[in-house]
Amino acid sequence: MIRVLIAAPSTVMRSGLEALISSSPGMELAGVYPDLAPLDSLRPDVVLSTLAPQEVSPPLVWLSSESQPAWTPDLFRLGVRALLPREASEAEIIAAVEAAAAGFAALDPRDLEALLGAATPLPAAAAPEPAVLTPRELEVLRMLAEGAANKAIAWKLAISEHTVKFHVASILSKLHAGSRTEAVTLGIRKGLVMI
Repeated sequence: MIRVLIAAPSTVMRSGLEALISSSPGMELAGVYPDLAPLDSLRPDVVLSTLAPQEVSPPLVWLSSESQPAWTPDLFRLGVRALLPREASEAEIIAAVEAAAAGFAALDPRDLEALLGAATPLPAAAAPEPAVLTPRELEVLRMLAEGAANKAIAWKLAISEHTVKFHVASILSKLHAGSRTEAVTLGIRKGLVMI
């Protein structure tokens, strides 16, 4: 179970987020508060907050009042792992919480450049090494090779379909594939999938 602490000054936001988390399989409320004061004693897995980000230990999913919030390296350093507008859909919020709990960052591709802009660029001659798939991503890739749909993968791995979609997107990105079929083909070529 993912233990989620909700922190929002607005009673309406707190109520809405509480209803969303309470009705989501695999999640439980660690608490609902107007601020982050109880954070240390409750030790949640993820903080879902509308407050201005401050440094916290658990991963933070921040619902910003801006319609198109933008990532900065400072947000990442403060523990923000997902940045969404407050108008985000329930599915987007749940997927962001699941991603943050799994140790991932959920960000808009347009914001990736801002986040990576602070990193030292690679020398022009050096090609980046291909990203290594996590054990869970390898499981998902192998099931994709068997023709399994997201629903079947979610059931077999006991995770939500949102999480499966996140893993598939990560696999496509890491393998530089444009489709599930291309990802499986590349996986076979790289020896990640046995046929």
